[in-house]
Amino acid sequence: MLLEVQNLTKIFTSGLIGGYQVRAVDNVTFSIKEGEIVSLVGESGSGKTTIGKLILRLIKPTSGKILFKGEDIWSFDKDKLMNYYYKNVQAVFQDPFASFNPLYKVDRVFDLVFRTFLKNVSDVEKDELVRRALESVGLNPREILGKFPHQLSGGQLQRILIARALLVEPSLLIADEAVSMLDASTRIDVLNLLGEFRDNHGTSVIFITHDLALGYYISDKIIIMYRGSIVEWGDTEKVFDNPLHPYTKMLLESVPDLNVKWEFKGIEPEREEGKVWELKGCKFAPRCSLAKDKCWKIRPEPVEVEKNHWVACHLYGGS
Repeated sequence: MLLEVQNLTKIFTSGLIGGYQVRAVDNVTFSIKEGEIVSLVGESGSGKTTIGKLILRLIKPTSGKILFKGEDIWSFDKDKLMNYYYKNVQAVFQDPFASFNPLYKVDRVFDLVFRTFLKNVSDVEKDELVRRALESVGLNPREILGKFPHQLSGGQLQRILIARALLVEPSLLIADEAVSMLDASTRIDVLNLLGEFRDNHGTSVIFITHDLALGYYISDKIIIMYRGSIVEWGDTEKVFDNPLHPYTKMLLESVPDLNVKWEFKGIEPEREEGKVWELKGCKFAPRCSLAKDKCWKIRPEPVEVEKNHWVACHLYGGS
C-alpha cells in the first residue's frame, strides 16, 4: 500500500480568548494503492484541504497516523524527509498566486527543483526537461519563461505549477483544486495529462475537488466528506450510480445557490469554552430530511453495502 491514513484527527482552536475548538478532520481512515487516483469530494469546510496539508506534513495531526509505504511520516529524519518531498510527494494548490514570489521570474520554480533535487542535470538536459514539461500542460515555453507572475494569467501560473510537480515524477501527487482556475477545455486536457502520467509513471493522485463531475471523470475511487468526516466512499462508478448517503444524493441532485443562506432546522449545539464544537450524532442530521432521533444522538458506523462501497448512515444499518 502506498499511503495509509489511520484514524486521522485535526483540531483547530478559534480565537485566543474565549475561543472554541473545531474538529476539521475527524477520525478519518483510508488508503491509496500505487497508481490509483482517489478523489476527496465535499463542500468547503469538509476537511479536504486539511487532509492534504497533513499528508504533506505542513501541519501536525492532533491524533492518528499517516503511513507512507508502511512508515509513519512523522518519524522521518532529515534525509528521509528530503526524499519524501523529492521523489515521493508533490503538491499543486488552488491559489497559484500564493505559490510565486512576485519579485522573481516564473523560471525560478524550475530552478529550485534542479538546484535542490536534480543537481547533476546538465543545462542542456534541464532546458529540454522544462520545455517538455511546459508543453505537456499546453504552454509555449517561449511565451512563459522569462516572465514575472503578474505578466501571466492565473490559469497559466497553475499549469506551470502542475508542470513543475510532474517534472520530478513523484509517487504521489496531491492536487488541491488544481484545475479550478482553468477554463473548461484546459481542465479536461490537464485531467487527461494526470491520467496519462499515472499510466506511464505509476503516479498516484489525491484529487481534491468540490466538483463532482471532475471527480467522476478522473478517479478510480471517491471519498465523500462532510464536516471533517467520511460519509461514503468506494469505487467511483458504484458511488455515483448508487449513491447511498443523503449528503451524497444532495450533492448529485443540487447545485448550491450562494445567494440563499441555508436555514438551520435542527438544534445548534452550544459552544462551550475550551470544548470541541460538534454534534454527538451524524453531522449531516441538521440538513437531512430523513434524519431520525437516533441520527441526532449516535454517530453512525461505516457499513459495506456492496463490495468496495461503504457508507456511514443509520439508514443502512450503522450502529
